Amino acid sequence: MSETDDWGYATASLCTEGEFAGWRHWTQDPFETRSGPFYMRREDDGSYVSAFRAEPRHMNGGGFMHGGCLLTFADFALFAIATEELSGGHAVTLNLAGDFLGAVAPGALVEARGEVTRGGGKTIFVRGLVTGDGTPALSFTGIIRRLTPR
Repeated sequence: MSETDDWGYATASLCTEGEFAGWRHWTQDPFETRSGPFYMRREDDGSYVSAFRAEPRHMNGGGFMHGGCLLTFADFALFAIATEELSGGHAVTLNLAGDFLGAVAPGALVEARGEVTRGGGKTIFVRGLVTGDGTPALSFTGIIRRLTPR
């Protein structure tokens, strides 16, 4: 992917201070910014990891992370995981499904990793795992649909 793409990892804002210095985040999605912000970085093996720190505002009435927050983060992670397949193009989520595996406590480092299981066309299939401090919290699958310019 080139640095001139109008969308994608290359155009995500670089965080320069704090815990996520050196990570990137998208600023074009007001909901994700308000919900997170969520961060991503490219690993040495070429894969992408997404992360954020669990705060009290992410918790439900029971004191652990709200399922909607986990799914919102999984939706963000879909696009980070599929960065190479998307090649800077715009896309939308067609389907997102998840299985809750465990609770995430306030203060936990929440991470998502995954893989593209099928790509190459307009439809991209992704699967991944969200963890809280390394403990599985949500397994997810998603389908992304590339958008064609109008």
